[in-house]
Amino acid sequence: MALTRVFDIARRSLSTYQYAMNIAAHNISNAGNENYSRQRASLSTVTPEKNAGFIWGAGIKMDSIQRIRDGIIERQILTNQQSYSNNYKQSQVLSQVEGVFSEPSELGISNLMNQFFNNWNELSVTPNSVPLRNNVIYAAQNLSNKVASVNQDIDTIKYDIYKEFQQSANNVNSYLKQLNQLNQQIYSFTGINQQPNDLLDTRDSVIQQLSKLVNTTVTYDNSGNAAVSIGGAFAVDGHTYTEFEVRLSNDKITLAPVGGDNPAKLSGGEMAAMAEIYNNKIPSYKNDLDNIFSQFVTQVNAIHQSGWTIEDTPRSNIKFFKEYTNGKLVIDNEILNDPKNIAVSADGTNGNGDIAVKLFELSEAKNMSGTTFGNFYSSLMSKLGNDNSSITNMTESSKLVLSQLENQRASVSGVSVDEEMTEIIKFQKAYEASAKLISVSNEMLDTLINLV
Repeated sequence: MALTRVFDIARRSLSTYQYAMNIAAHNISNAGNENYSRQRASLSTVTPEKNAGFIWGAGIKMDSIQRIRDGIIERQILTNQQSYSNNYKQSQVLSQVEGVFSEPSELGISNLMNQFFNNWNELSVTPNSVPLRNNVIYAAQNLSNKVASVNQDIDTIKYDIYKEFQQSANNVNSYLKQLNQLNQQIYSFTGINQQPNDLLDTRDSVIQQLSKLVNTTVTYDNSGNAAVSIGGAFAVDGHTYTEFEVRLSNDKITLAPVGGDNPAKLSGGEMAAMAEIYNNKIPSYKNDLDNIFSQFVTQVNAIHQSGWTIEDTPRSNIKFFKEYTNGKLVIDNEILNDPKNIAVSADGTNGNGDIAVKLFELSEAKNMSGTTFGNFYSSLMSKLGNDNSSITNMTESSKLVLSQLENQRASVSGVSVDEEMTEIIKFQKAYEASAKLISVSNEMLDTLINLV
């Protein structure tokens, strides 16, 4: 019967447009959710029917709820997120390391070292002056304190990196556990040919959080399960996941699967940055600093030990500094106990200051590295500054790329409230028309019945 067909078409239309309005309302409610992907009702005509020699249309239906997502953009965001997080973290920590040295400033090692050498020059003019000898000791103490402070602060930064690396490993394991659970929940829907869009959004959000910490590779199977690896090491698939642990060996930190032989090859994310600075950059800076002051102590002592004191019985072979070990520049006790033990006389005669002159000239003399101590130290500061400047530029560049990609994603997957309101009005009008169709059909049916 034709009127029955009209009723069926109108009924399906009412349901379809009600579902479509629900989807638009869901979009609007998530307009402020940056992890949400806009959804869209996929509508199509119902398979037509053949009757009385004609093909009759059967109305509209909703095939599916589409999740608007651009896979290419999402993969690019993950890749660039790893790069940006790596660069930003390195820049952040290197700025802390650079700040430890307080260069250039009156409190920096460079200025304090110059003051130490200059005080020897002043002492060479009046070699027997106890106040000038004390000035040499004070300058040496200031330099010693600064060197100790720099080394201690760098060690503190390194320790903080290790603790943060451990916490990040815990976060990685938490994300992997969530991904495993989400995989199972998603599979329970895809197994019955349903697409759980909100769960997929949640999983993508967790993957993005994971990519801020480590370099990840993500693949998807036909069932919608996400398989994730970290630095080439298996992490999670549709059935299980592996926890990771921090390993410390030979003063190097790595992230490795629990029970696995080989650590993950970290190349992106914050943990790669922390490992790079902990394992390579900080040891390199400290090694340079140790080389500077090991040679500094050796050469100062060599000159000082060749001089003579101004005691009643002059003595020689007295060290000015103890051996430089563990980042500590320590003045010898004999010097601290009695400034008269500062040996400035080259021949033991009273009033001779030739050794003080040689110690002053040491500031411009080339050391075993073929450069002056000032230039040696400046090269360390240049290396640190260049490292920080380079990584800062890379951070800004990767931030710009990531921002552009996120804007592209927002244009594809983001919710426009105005657009959704327009859709709601359109669906509302269609819903009202369908309801009107039922009303008209009902009146026609009443007319037919009354004719009987």
